[in-house]
Amino acid sequence: MIAKELIDLSQEELEAKSLELSQELFNLKFQLHTGHLEDTSKIPQVRRDIARVKTVLQQKLA
Repeated sequence: MIAKELIDLSQEELEAKSLELSQELFNLKFQLHTGHLEDTSKIPQVRRDIARVKTVLQQKLA
């Protein structure tokens, strides 16, 4: 995910995206602990995407 794409989204869309990514991270962690996750590099990628969304959201609020 590119930060430029996030800048164009509204505050509501960013909050929805944050919730969606948080749910995806939860599912990935669950799969990791049950042994069903094949691509473990996806977890840090989703964490970075959550951080990007939250950063852009904070910039819009300021």
